[in-house]
Formats: sequence, C-alpha cells, structure tokens
Amino acid sequence: MSFKDLREFIAFLEGEGDLVRIGAQVSTELEITEIADRVVKTGGPALLFENVVGYDMPVLINIFGSARRMGWALGVDDLDEIGDRFRELLGLVQGPPEGIINKLRTLGQIVQLGSFSPRTVRSAPCQEIILEGEDVDLYSLPILKCWPLDGGRYITLPLVISRDPDTGVQNYGTYRLQVYDSRTTGMHWQTHKVGTHHYRRGQEQGLQRLDVAVALGGDPASIWTGSAPLPPDMDEMTVSGFLRKEAVELVKARTSDLLVPAHAEIVLEGYVVPGEERVEGPFGDHTGYYSMEDEYPVFHVACITRRRNPIYPTIVVGRPPMEDYWMGKATERLFLPAIRSIIPEVVDINMPAEGIFHNLVIVSIKKEYPGQARKVMHGLWGLGLMSLAKIIIVVDHFVNVQDPAELTWRVANNLDVARDIVMTTGPLDDLDHASATPKFGGKVGIDATHKLPSEGRVREWPPEIVMTSEVREMVDRRWGEYGIHGLLGDST
Repeated sequence: MSFKDLREFIAFLEGEGDLVRIGAQVSTELEITEIADRVVKTGGPALLFENVVGYDMPVLINIFGSARRMGWALGVDDLDEIGDRFRELLGLVQGPPEGIINKLRTLGQIVQLGSFSPRTVRSAPCQEIILEGEDVDLYSLPILKCWPLDGGRYITLPLVISRDPDTGVQNYGTYRLQVYDSRTTGMHWQTHKVGTHHYRRGQEQGLQRLDVAVALGGDPASIWTGSAPLPPDMDEMTVSGFLRKEAVELVKARTSDLLVPAHAEIVLEGYVVPGEERVEGPFGDHTGYYSMEDEYPVFHVACITRRRNPIYPTIVVGRPPMEDYWMGKATERLFLPAIRSIIPEVVDINMPAEGIFHNLVIVSIKKEYPGQARKVMHGLWGLGLMSLAKIIIVVDHFVNVQDPAELTWRVANNLDVARDIVMTTGPLDDLDHASATPKFGGKVGIDATHKLPSEGRVREWPPEIVMTSEVREMVDRRWGEYGIHGLLGDST
C-alpha cells in the first residue's frame, strides 16, 4: 500500500468510506476549526471542504486523525507494523553479519534500501503553474485562522525544506507559518529543531540569505516525516521511501537549488535572512493553550508553484486529542525499536495525548537490578528530543502502559513518594509555559517498579489478587447456567 500523492490517498480513503466531501459553504475563519475539532474528537473521517468562502481551492483536513488512517498513510494496517519493519532495518546496523549467507542477505537488503532513496525528476506536477513577481499572493490560498486569539492566519501542515550550510544536507520539518502579508510569513523554528540549527549556522557564517522552500501536500508518508524527530543525518525522504516501499520523486525548485517533492500540491519558494526576526503569535497550540508572542525568523516568498487545480492540506491543533496526536503515535511506534536498541530493557512506551507527547512518557522495562528504572530515565533524557520529556514514569514489564486504568492502579500502589521520585532540571520544549524561564526547567522521574531488597526494601512485596485458572475455566464453562446475560463475562 503506497500513494504517489495526496489525490491517490483521498481516492483510497473515499473508497474505504473514511472521507466526507462537504459541499456546504464554509469559512476559513474559525468555522473549519470547529467542524474539524468535533470530528477529530469523535473519531470521524477525513474532510474535504469543496466550497470555501472566497476561494476556488478545496481544503483537506483530518487525513491523519485516527490510528487506521495514520497506518494507511504509512503503508500499513496497524501502526505496530511500522516498528516491526524498522526493527528489521536496525538489524542491518547492529554489527557485522555472521556467515556468508547472512552477509549476502544483508548486502541484498542494503541494496534494496538504497532503492528507497529519493530520485530527481526534470518536470513535476507541483510546477504546472508558476507564479512570480506581482503574481505571488499568499492570500490566494485558503489559509485558516484556527482559534479566536490567533495572531493571524497560519499554514499548519507544511513541509519546510532547508539546507545545512556546513554539509549541504537538506532537512524537512513541520513548522507553522504565520501569514504577515501577501509575500511574508513567520518561520516558527523552535530552539531544538534542525531548521533552527541551519538558521543559527547561517548567522554564524554571516550568510545574506538561507534558501527555504515550503511544500504543501504530496504523498502522506512524506508529509508525516516532517513531524518525525529523525536524527539530523537521517534523510526524511529516504525514510518516506522506506515506508512507502517506493522512492520519493523530487524536482529542483525554480528559484534555488533545493529539491522539493514533485507531487506536492503547492510549493512556496523563498528565503530567510539570518538575523531578521519579527513577532510571531499568539497561536492556539497542541498543548491546548496559546503559545504567546515571541521573535522568530521571517520567510520571504519569492515564487509559488502549484498544480493546475490544487488541494490545500491543513491541520488544526488544540486541546488533545487532535489529529497531530496520531502523527505522534506513529512516531512513538516507529522509534520504539530504536529506543530498545539503545536501552534494551525497554519493553513498551506510551506518550499519551493528554501528555502532549513530550510532557509525559510512560515506559515499561524488564527489571533485573537495583536502580535500573533510574538508569532508564536518564537514558531517555539523553536521547535526542526525548531530552524535552518533563515527566517519565517507569513501570514493570508486565504492566500494560497503553491502559490508563492499569497504569494508575500500579503507580498509585507501588510508589513511595519519599523514595521513588527523581527531580532534575534540563531543556524544555519552547511551548512549555509552566517553567519560570523559557526552554529550561524542572523534570521528574517516577519509579513505579517493584522494589528489590537491594534497593532498600525490607518488607515483602505482596502478591496480587488473581483467581485460579481452574475456577475461571469452570465459571466460563458454566456461565450460561447462571442466567446472567448482557455482561462482559457472557460467553454465549
């Protein structure tokens, strides 16, 4: 299952009965947000608004807003399959294979992976129409004002493309863009993001401009990769090709040497001037609160290329769960094997919607020695963007971290507050509003595992209450005799 572009994905979703075309007239000013918010929170379908006031361009939203659609977008029926495939890939780099057969098999797999690297084409659908000079007009796009206190209209599902001034390697990231006027936007490059690193290096080198392109639309896997916290040296389009099992096609931008997704709906080409910043915000963010005004770089749009009849893709973030939760859940499943390869005792991980991804991380481990839970906490805090995690809860391997009821029961019973709380400080997400100072503050680790005698526990750990298997099987067999119907235990 793979999709060349957004249109193929729309057709697929429609065939599955998981997309609704809306012909009623709607406004980009708050109305689409309210509709999408209700649909997302009730597990509803993707939405294609075909009659947007003042525009002849349809608006697509909620394509990632369920586990099923998120899986389909990445070419699988179940998100856990992504982790399984990535685990196989990691197996190629965990040491030299033993034996000639394994060496040949590994060589074949690496060659196959190479076939997923992006390939450049000379012409592309995203450049069917080229708008330059006076024809450049961001107001021609149905860009949403999402929430009442937003500082303006925001492009919320972009694939922002920049190049490392040192290595020349391109990066693709999802950073919101506040529209200032018909030709400029804010560029919300947060402190810890790769795009920000490119910007800082541009400043340090005294560059006059940093070329940037913004792709809107394309195949769903490539759109998603912009939100995934991949290592800086891992090419997002190769990861997309790996997920799609088909190389992503790129085309040279019209006004720079950047390569952009050939099957995007719209591409904004332009530049950022290192050192030029402007107030951006407020913005109703994925924390469920507004992120307030701050200084961010300015993106100058020099050219717009697009398809003849483009579709404008967007997303609304806000109080969870929203569509971006499922994008984050896909990231969680993809990176679980990578986390296990570094911290092998990890069994499972959950970053619940209510925890805003990085604010709350719940991890189960196979515990073998004293202090292991604390070792895992610090290991996670030292692992890329997991360094932004504000709360880490560690439980035993037999705890289902995806079940909030079981988790609450285990933590509340197993926690000795005086002994099992780890307090520290470190970097925080730009959007965290609770800390006294921006981007830095307190963190907490909670060790809710069973404690060992070597961890200072002198009392015996009590057994859990569990019925014998013989009695359970007997009651299962006799359930129909009891005359109790309509309950969970009814096996008839």
